[in-house]
Amino acid sequence: MTSQSLRGARKNAEALRGASRLAVQAAQGVIGIVQEMHCTIASGPAILGKPLERPVRALTGLVYATLQGVTQQVGAGIDAVITQLAPWLGDSVPGPQREAVVAALNGVLGDALHEGGNPLAIPMAFRIRGQRLSLEPAALRAALPGAGSRLLVLVHGSSMNDLQWNRLGHDHGEALARELGYTAVYLHYNSGLHISRNGRAFSELLEELVSAWPVPLEELTLIGHSMGGLVSRSACLAAEARGHGWRHRLRKLVCLGTPHHGSPLERGGSWIDVLLGISPYSAPFARLGRIRGAGVTDLRFGNVLDEHWEGRERFGWGGDVRRKLALPDGVECYAVAATSAQEESERLPGDGLVPVASALGRHLQPELTLRFPEANQRIILRANHLDLLNHPEVYAALRAWLSP
Repeated sequence: MTSQSLRGARKNAEALRGASRLAVQAAQGVIGIVQEMHCTIASGPAILGKPLERPVRALTGLVYATLQGVTQQVGAGIDAVITQLAPWLGDSVPGPQREAVVAALNGVLGDALHEGGNPLAIPMAFRIRGQRLSLEPAALRAALPGAGSRLLVLVHGSSMNDLQWNRLGHDHGEALARELGYTAVYLHYNSGLHISRNGRAFSELLEELVSAWPVPLEELTLIGHSMGGLVSRSACLAAEARGHGWRHRLRKLVCLGTPHHGSPLERGGSWIDVLLGISPYSAPFARLGRIRGAGVTDLRFGNVLDEHWEGRERFGWGGDVRRKLALPDGVECYAVAATSAQEESERLPGDGLVPVASALGRHLQPELTLRFPEANQRIILRANHLDLLNHPEVYAALRAWLSP
């Protein structure tokens, strides 16, 4: 077996091990829900004070603890078998497909994967065509022999990965590099973590990248799709708080379909939690609504700072606690929104995920409005959220805005 094959086998073995742990956690979660339902029903009427609750919990606790223990032992057994088979496991699933599945898992469960040390948790890195960049000057010079003075960093959205910037044969980064002389690199990150947490890590990584850049750097441009725009804004705030030097190189920030003021779909998810929790008989199922990662629940209102979520129940009734926000000072900021509408009107529907007003930073409260200049806004008709990745009108706007 070649060294490359061994690396691929180990990678696949780690993925299988991570998937097995995820399956065990899911099974244990379902057992917990069934146990809670059993106790709720068997404890007797609430109006009588649930007279049988204590004996029922004592009995079911023993039974379900045994089930949980067996499930855990099965998981440990799978881990042991995978370890033995690791040298013989091939990379049976094509790379882009596997990357897309892992990215989706991270979007939904990324915080749990990270906290549990699951091998499926995505570590943040800059990549080119799926290959991680080492942030050392010599390594960057070797990986980017044509690196220039104009750096473009593209930041993907929730449940996606850097390879998905290439959609139907078009990649905004590659096209801008080819036509405008940018050097494009792509951020790959766990989108299930809090946006502010990813913002801090992104700022730290940008500081390393800019410091190690192999030629004198004149300007830095960020393009964020969906959540990527929020992560970019959060990184700017983190850089200002920590005095990172890359912030002074930032010239332009473009947000494509970014939910600056949240997505109604996430807010809908929180209502499901509340409604399920009203009845004691349906309350255990409210846990199913709580599989959404921290990054997803941040999309409820567009949280970009720790203070927007710290000390608050992620799945509760809480409203929008954000206060005055602003776009990064001294940076040309641009916003693109998509709409399914066929023609422009006063009340445009969104792109299926993000409302037009949210994508353009507009808010009923003036202090929360992000003031993108009118000339720096575009609304793309007859388009959905993913169309922003390859729509010709989007690229035409990017080319015009980012030309020297």
